[in-house]
Order: sequence, then structure tokens, then C-alpha cells
Amino acid sequence: MKVRNKKESNAYVLNKTKQIDKTRLPVDPQTGQPMPPSDHPGYYPGFSTLSQQNFWDEATRRVVLDRVNNVPPIRFFTPDEAELMQAVCDRVLPQDDRDEAHKIPVMNYIDDRLYHRRIDGYQFEDMPPDHEAHRLGLQAIQEIAQQTYGKAFTELDQTQQDTILKSIHDAKPSGAQDIFCQMSVQHFWMLLVQDVVDAYYAHPYAWDEIGFGGPAYPRGYMRLENGQPEPWEVNEQRYEWKAPAGALSDVFEPPDQTHATQTSGQEGSH
Repeated sequence: MKVRNKKESNAYVLNKTKQIDKTRLPVDPQTGQPMPPSDHPGYYPGFSTLSQQNFWDEATRRVVLDRVNNVPPIRFFTPDEAELMQAVCDRVLPQDDRDEAHKIPVMNYIDDRLYHRRIDGYQFEDMPPDHEAHRLGLQAIQEIAQQTYGKAFTELDQTQQDTILKSIHDAKPSGAQDIFCQMSVQHFWMLLVQDVVDAYYAHPYAWDEIGFGGPAYPRGYMRLENGQPEPWEVNEQRYEWKAPAGALSDVFEPPDQTHATQTSGQEGSH
């Protein structure tokens, strides 16, 4: 992969030269047209967490800036696994509303955790170690894609990809039963989603999206009542949008009893 600048030097970036697939973009319900990617998606236009870095202590500033400027290289996943994992991350938490310069390298941070064998301090008894579970899960996703559609997961359209991932979410995978005999399908899904969410919302670009001003230390917060923004924050400005046509993410289904009794996630309730 050709290095473009320091920020992208270690990022695993796919589809750099491809045109934007408008079928994957969120839709403006007023016009019915796709909403173009932005450098600042979310309800807090113009807000920049990094603009507050002078108010952080040096150690905090170094850690946060490192997440932007020093993306970890891919060392755990093989090239084929990395391509597949990127496609899975793109469906679990789509970033089609972001321009390329502001997409969060979720997969790189999952790879880094698995490479360094960082864990949460416990393991479900029906699961292998996290690094093995992710590898098995990718094999399962690929097997289901081949068995169901006769193609690799990365060759499927978004609706087909969503259908496969939803079958795992529902604990009703349409294949790869030999793999899910080795680990819990529910706990694999929880592991996958938790890792994607953790990587995404640890990044300051995601903080911009949700209006989070970054670490409160040492400055602290002043306006603790009535939902008022701090002087360095901006007011929320909501807008309406719809999921892309064909996406399954906006189809509501009441949870069945199986999901109702599950724990909240791979990392428990915290």
C-alpha cells in the first residue's frame, strides 16, 4: 500500500481510489437524496475535541494525539483476514457518512489489541481466547457467505452482508455450524460488536460526533445542571436522516427471550 502521509502510514485503508457508492449513504428524508460524506458528521457541527488539547495534561494529550497520528500497523490479521475484517467492521458500524480523511481506523485498533493479547481479565467458558475467537468468527462469516451466496463476503452487496451478520446477531447462523460448535455464537457477536464500538468511540473524531469535550482532567466541568453546554462546547443541532435503501439496520424487531437474558456485552455492564 502506498504511503500518502504520516497519518495514513500505518492505517489499513480500503477503496481509496474507488468512487463513493451512493447506495451506502444515509438519505435526507426531505429530498430523498443521499447525504454526502462529511468531515464532521453528527449533531455538533464545528465542534473539535482536539481544539481543547491545551487544557489537558501532557500524558493525556500524548495518548489522545497518538490515536490520530500514530495508527497501529496490521500485525495480527493476515492480508485476507484484514480485508474481510474491514468489510465486517464497515457493516457493524458504517462510516459512509465520513469523508476518507476522517474515517476511524477501527480494524487497526482491534488488530493491535489482538496482536498484544490485551484482554478484559476474564473469558466466557464457552469461548476460546479472543484472538482465536476472531479468527474462527471470520472463517464462519466467509463460510456462510460461500454457502448462502456462492461468493466471498467482500464480494456481496450491503444487504447480503447485513443478512449474514444479522443471522449471527440473531444466533441463527445459516451455516458454519462446525465453527459455532467450538464457540458460542452469541458471545462471538458480543465480542465483535464490543471491539468495534470500543475502537470507534475511543477516537477523538467520534468524540466530535457526539459533542464530547475530551478528558475533564485537569480543567473539570462547571455546568452540571439543566443540560447546558460548557463554554467550549456547542449546542446540539439535530437533523433527520434515514438508513440507506436496503439496509437492515433500521428494521425494528422486538428481542426474543434468548436476547433478553443475555448480558450486556463482552465487557459486562460497565
